Amino acid sequence: MRRRQRLLAAALGLGLSFSHPAVQAADNVVLVSGAFRRSIPVADLEHLAATGQARGLLADVLRLSKQQPADVAKLLKVSVPLPVVLVSRLLNTRIGEALLERLGAIVYPLKASRAGVPALRSAMVLGIAEGNGSLSALGFLRAYPNREMEVNLPALMALASKASSITDLVRFFSDSPLDGLRGEGGGKP
Repeated sequence: MRRRQRLLAAALGLGLSFSHPAVQAADNVVLVSGAFRRSIPVADLEHLAATGQARGLLADVLRLSKQQPADVAKLLKVSVPLPVVLVSRLLNTRIGEALLERLGAIVYPLKASRAGVPALRSAMVLGIAEGNGSLSALGFLRAYPNREMEVNLPALMALASKASSITDLVRFFSDSPLDGLRGEGGGKP
């Protein structure tokens, strides 16, 4: 019985690998603020994660933000176990859509801000599937369906200013998306 399950799983995996076209991965994380635009190659992030050493623009960004490369390297490698089916279902609920819309205003394909929600959903689900049930920052970037992922710096800074603590961050993402789901009038209970 076990052998049969393994064969079925292998056949399913092989079938899935041939059933969808190759997914593009992000090559660059593009930091954008008005006319300012700088790209950090994903290869530099992978190098940082592997060696703990930053290079190029990434080294400058870390130095200016007073971040230790070794600490950022650790964060890039953190892998969070997530059940792909549950995450996929959650991201397709009204609450999931609302959260994706919030994130999609900060991170989206370069010059395609309206494609943020489907790109985020795709990167999360494919990243978890390709990560065998877990997702890391690098896994997310490898599954991102566009070569250039834009990060809207003013929107990111606005989020950072509202989120001085983890509690504030949770409140930021939970309060507003739930406003429309609370019933008539959208007011808080």
